Amino acid sequence: MAYTASINEEKSAIALAYKNMLKNSYQTLSREDKLLIRKAFDLAADAHKNQRRNSGEPYIFHPISVAKIVANDIGLGAVSIASALLHDVVEDTSYTLADIEQIFGETIAKIVNGLTKISHLKKDQNISVQSENFRKMLLTLNDDVRVILIKIADRLHNMSTMQSMPHDKQVKIASETLYIYAPLAHRLGLYNIKTELEDLGLKYTEPEVYNDIANKLTDSKEAQSAYITKFSKVVKDSLDKEKIEYKVLGRTKSIYSIRRKMLNQGVSFEEVYDKFAIRIIYKSTLKNEKFDAWKIYSVLTDNFTPNPNRLRDWITQPKSTGYESLHITVMGKSGQWVEVQIRSERMDEIAEKGYAAHYKYKHANDYDIGLEDWLNKLKEILESPDINAVDFVEQFKLNLYSKEIYVFTPNGDLKSLPKGATGLDFAFSVHTDIGLNCRGVKVNGKLVPLNRVLKSGDQVEVFTSIHQKPKLSWLDFVITARAKSKIKSALKQDQKRIAEEGKEILTRKLRHLKITLNEKIVNELVTFFKLKTSLDLFFRIGNGSIENKQLKEYAAQHNNAFYSFFKRGIRRKSKIPELHQNQDEITSKYDLLVFGNDEERLDYTLSPCCNPIPGDQVFGFITINEGMKVHKKDCPNAVSLQARYAYRIMSAYWVDSTQQEFKSIIFITGLDNKGLANSVTKVISSDMNIDIQSLNISSVQNHFEGKIAVKVKNIGQLNKLIERIKKIEGVDKVNRILD
Repeated sequence: MAYTASINEEKSAIALAYKNMLKNSYQTLSREDKLLIRKAFDLAADAHKNQRRNSGEPYIFHPISVAKIVANDIGLGAVSIASALLHDVVEDTSYTLADIEQIFGETIAKIVNGLTKISHLKKDQNISVQSENFRKMLLTLNDDVRVILIKIADRLHNMSTMQSMPHDKQVKIASETLYIYAPLAHRLGLYNIKTELEDLGLKYTEPEVYNDIANKLTDSKEAQSAYITKFSKVVKDSLDKEKIEYKVLGRTKSIYSIRRKMLNQGVSFEEVYDKFAIRIIYKSTLKNEKFDAWKIYSVLTDNFTPNPNRLRDWITQPKSTGYESLHITVMGKSGQWVEVQIRSERMDEIAEKGYAAHYKYKHANDYDIGLEDWLNKLKEILESPDINAVDFVEQFKLNLYSKEIYVFTPNGDLKSLPKGATGLDFAFSVHTDIGLNCRGVKVNGKLVPLNRVLKSGDQVEVFTSIHQKPKLSWLDFVITARAKSKIKSALKQDQKRIAEEGKEILTRKLRHLKITLNEKIVNELVTFFKLKTSLDLFFRIGNGSIENKQLKEYAAQHNNAFYSFFKRGIRRKSKIPELHQNQDEITSKYDLLVFGNDEERLDYTLSPCCNPIPGDQVFGFITINEGMKVHKKDCPNAVSLQARYAYRIMSAYWVDSTQQEFKSIIFITGLDNKGLANSVTKVISSDMNIDIQSLNISSVQNHFEGKIAVKVKNIGQLNKLIERIKKIEGVDKVNRILD
C-alpha cells in the first residue's frame, strides 16, 4: 500500500512515536536524561528531515523505532537511547562526528562512531563481507558494549520493515541475520529479540515453510487457547491455595523453533508435542526465590505428571548469560505436553532484557561490568593477527548457542564451559600458556587423555611442561573458540618458518623443470594441489608432503587448466523453452537445471550434504576448486552460504526432463511383522519399478527401522513412493532424509 500521509499527519505520527518510545521508561528517567533524549531527537529529526525510507515514510521513524527497542526491549538508559536516535546521523547526513562530540560529549560520540564504522565497510569480493562486518562489529566491544546492543536493535527494526525491498536483498539480509545476529542476541541474553529475528529470518529465507506453519498455528489457535486456559485454571486454583502472588502467561512456541524441531526430529507439525507453554512469574524476595520456585514445582507435580527428562534447573546454576528459570514439561489432563517456565519477577526481567537487566541488579547502572570475563576471552581471539574473518565467525559461533557444563578447579572454583568441552579446552580456559604447554590432565583424581570430554561436576587438574608444544591433532578435539584460536596461532608461527624454507625449495625444483616461480604459477599450483593459500603450498613443500613426482605431474599439465575451464565457460548457452507449466508439471517432467536470469546450462554437481533431486527448490553455489555445486534451499548449510558468500550464489531451477535418475534416501519406522521388509521392497521394485541402491533394515523388540537409498527421476516420483509405503500395514512413518 502506497504511503499517503499529509505533512500534519506525519508530524502527529512522529510526536506519537516519540511519546510511545519513552512510555515505559519515562517515570524512571531524570530531568537531565529527558533533556538529553529530547536534544538527540531534535537533532536527528532535523538531520533526517529530507530523507525517506523505501516505504515512503519519513526516515526519522527508523531511529525512533530503534531507540524504542533499546529503551523497552533491552532496558538501556538515556545515553543508549540518545545514541540510538543519532545512530545514522553521521553516516547519512552532513553532521560530523566532531559535531556529535561537541554537542553530546565523548561517550555518545564513541558509540555513534562505533555504529558508523560498522556501516562504512568496503565490500571486498575476495572475503566474506558479512563475516568481516561481524568481526569489525565485535572489535567495537573494546569501546562500548552498547554499540552491539544498539546494532541488534537496528537489525530487528530493519528486519521488520523489509517489505519494500527486492527479494534478493531480503534473502541476503535475512540469511545474515540468522547466521550472525540471532546467535549474538542469544549470547547476550536477549531471548525475545533472538526469537523475533529467527522468525523474521525464516519468513524471508523460506516463506512457504513460514506461512505454512503460521497458518497451521492460526487454525489451531482457538483450540490451543482453550486448552491453555483450562490448564492455567488448575494451576491458578492450586497456587491460590498456597497464597502465592503470581501471574500466569500463555504462549505459543516460535515458528522458527517449531521448524527446527520438525527438522531435527523428522516429524510433522502435528507431531511437535510441546508447541505451547505457560510461564509462572511469582513475587518473592531474593532470599526466598529458590525456595518459592521449588514450592511452585511441587504444586504443579501434585496436579500433573512431569517428564523427568525435560527438567531444567537454571536457578541453582544460572546460564552464563545470567538467565535464571526452572523449566518442566508436564502432561496435561487431555494427554498433551505443556512446558512450564517458573521464574521470579527479577528473573523474568533478566530473561526479557538480557545483560542490561542482569547487571542492573548486580551493578546498578553499570551495564558493561558484568560482561568483562566474556569480553576478555573475545578480545584474545580478536587480537590474533593471522585469523581469517570467516574462520573467526565460525569459531565464535561455536560458543554462541552451545549448552553449558560446570566443572571445578583443584581449588574448588567453578568454571563454565560449552557442552562437549575436553580437558584441553579447560586448560586454555584457565590461561593460554597453560593450554599451550599442557601435557596431561587429571579428572576427579585420575589421569585421562587430553581429548576426554568433561561432564558437569568434574574436578579438573592440568599438568604442564615447558617442552610441550601444540600439535595439529589438538584441533580435532578442542571445541572452544579460544582453544582453537590459540592453537592455530601457535601452529602458524611454525608453519611460517617452514613455509619460508619451502618457497626456496620450490623455486629451485621448478627451475629444474624449466618453470619460473611467479604469482601466476603459485596460483596454478594452489589450485592443482587443491589447497587454500600459497602459505599452504610452501608449507607442504617445506615439510616434504608434496613430492617431486607430484611436481612433475603438474609440469606435464602446465596448461592453465583451471583458468581455461572458467574461460571455456562453465557457461555454455543453449536455447531453453520458457516455462509456463504449473508446479505439479515441473516436478513430474523437469529435471534439467538452468542458472541465472539468462537461463544458462552450466556444469554442476549435486551437493552430498542435502542430495537435491528434480523438483526441489535449489540454488547454485560457485566453489573455488570444484565448480558449481547445487544445494536445496532448505539445506542445513543454505543460510550460512547465503550469509557469508552472497556474491557466489546463483539462482537455479529445473527445466526439460532428461531420463537421469537421482539418489534419495528414505527412512521408515513401524511395528515389525512377518513379511514387512518384503512388502516394502515389493512396492519399491515391483510396483513402482524403482531401483534400490542400498538397503539397511533392523528390528529390535518389535520396532522396525529401515534406511533405503533409491534412484528416482524427480520429486513427484519420490512423493508417490512415500505415499505407497505409508499404506503398508505396520508402517508408522516414512520420511526423506539427507543421509
